[in-house]
Amino acid sequence: MPTEPAGRRPLKTREWPFFKNLAARLARGGATPNAISFASIVCGCCAGAALAATAHFDGWLLRARWLGAAVSIQLRLIANLLDGMVAVEGRKGGPTGDLWNEAPDRVSDAAIFIGAGCATGSAPVLGFAAALVAVFVAYVRALGASVGAGQCFLGPMAKPQRMALMTGVCVITAAAPVYPTAIGEQPLPAVAIALWIVIVGGIFTAWRRLAFIADFLRKKSNP
Repeated sequence: MPTEPAGRRPLKTREWPFFKNLAARLARGGATPNAISFASIVCGCCAGAALAATAHFDGWLLRARWLGAAVSIQLRLIANLLDGMVAVEGRKGGPTGDLWNEAPDRVSDAAIFIGAGCATGSAPVLGFAAALVAVFVAYVRALGASVGAGQCFLGPMAKPQRMALMTGVCVITAAAPVYPTAIGEQPLPAVAIALWIVIVGGIFTAWRRLAFIADFLRKKSNP
C-alpha cells in the first residue's frame, strides 16, 4: 500500500514490544513528542559531524567516527519512531505536532548527507546533491497529501531505505576504511557510491510518487 489513512509511515517496528514499552515509559515519564523530535535533529547532526570528521582522522579514531555515525543514524530513526508513538499511542500529540514531525527530518537528512559528502573518500557535491534529492522526495510525499492523494511512501529510496544504506556503508567502512593500491592506501569510496545510489534512487522514487499523484488526480477529475 503506498498510502496510509492516518498519514503515518507503515513501520513493522512500531509493533515491536520493546518500542511499545519504551514509548509507553517515555509517555508516562513526561517526555513530549516535540522533545523527542528535537532529539532526532541532535542525532542527525551528530551523524553528519561524525561523517565529516572521518576526513581528519585515521586508524582507530577513524573507525570510531564511522561507527559513531552509524549509531547516530539509527538513534535518529528510533527518535523518529518514538515521537509518533508517544504522540499517537501515548495520546500526547499537540497542535504543532505535524510541524515537528516534518521539519526535524529535513534538517537531519541535510546534515547526514552533507556530512557524508565531506567524509573521506567522498565529494561535497555528492553530499549536497543527495541532500537536495532527499528533501525533494519528502516534498513530493507531502505534496500528495496536500492534493488529497494521501501521504505517498513509495520507494525504493524512501527515508528508511536511505538511512539503512548509509548505516550499512558506515559499518562496512569502519571495518575496512582504506584499500591498497599500487601507490599506497586509498580511502574506501563506499560513501561516494552510496550517495550516487541515493541520488539516482531518489530521483526514481520522486518520479514514482509523482506518477502516483498524477494518476490520482486524473481519476479524481474523471470519475
